[in-house]
Amino acid sequence: MKSLITLIAALTIGGVGGWSLGNQPEPQNQMNAEQNRQANQMEQTDSRNDMPAAADFVSLRPALESLPAETLSVDERAGLLWMREEEKLARDVYTTLYEAWGLQIFVNIAQSEQTHTEAVRDLLEKYDVADPVTVDTVGIFTDPDLQQLYDDLTARGLTSIEEALQVGALIEDLDIYDLTQEIAKTDNQDIVLVYENLTRGSRNHMRAFTSQLTARGETYTPEYLTQTEYDAIVSTEQERGGGYSSGGNGSGGNGRGWGNQ
Repeated sequence: MKSLITLIAALTIGGVGGWSLGNQPEPQNQMNAEQNRQANQMEQTDSRNDMPAAADFVSLRPALESLPAETLSVDERAGLLWMREEEKLARDVYTTLYEAWGLQIFVNIAQSEQTHTEAVRDLLEKYDVADPVTVDTVGIFTDPDLQQLYDDLTARGLTSIEEALQVGALIEDLDIYDLTQEIAKTDNQDIVLVYENLTRGSRNHMRAFTSQLTARGETYTPEYLTQTEYDAIVSTEQERGGGYSSGGNGSGGNGRGWGNQ
């Protein structure tokens, strides 16, 4: 993925938002109690009140199961493998940043990303494609580029709460871009259904991170979406749409459940 290679290079040399890997982390245990109190109060009093809930699913599974397994092209197969780990990357980064900063937005969206990666896993199973996630451990990836990206993004997100929220917006920016590219490469109805559902969820996540940044006097500049595309997303309300859920546990990947968040 050329877009990912570009992002990794930018992060490494400090080219995204002026941030540098040389910045020193400031984990939660180094913040004073007043800073934590103010950060969480700001999150709770966000005027847009659009932080995604941990789970808010409308059943879509019957529709997905009713669709046939179609011929899988080389591009479609590669896309499924990539999106399985890219959605896991989002979950893992948010899990790590929640542990560092304690902001509820990270744990909520991490649980959503769990359902996203499970959705792609279900398609891999349907098409009998080996799952690249052989050990579902936070921070461990089969793809070396995604491994590097996880390392770089978590390092950036540990420098401050504001940088953590910038990382969240950047991940959703990349995710929406990649999902849009993958949708253009497939005509399989079940794959399109899943990818469109995940794209809707990522737009919601983008709105939530942007809202949190705005509440702190910060702005996000899109790296992959055009400014027009980004503005169109964040100027509209949270979307509700299809999803399915049948017991996803939101953490370890053993349950099954995915939806529109």
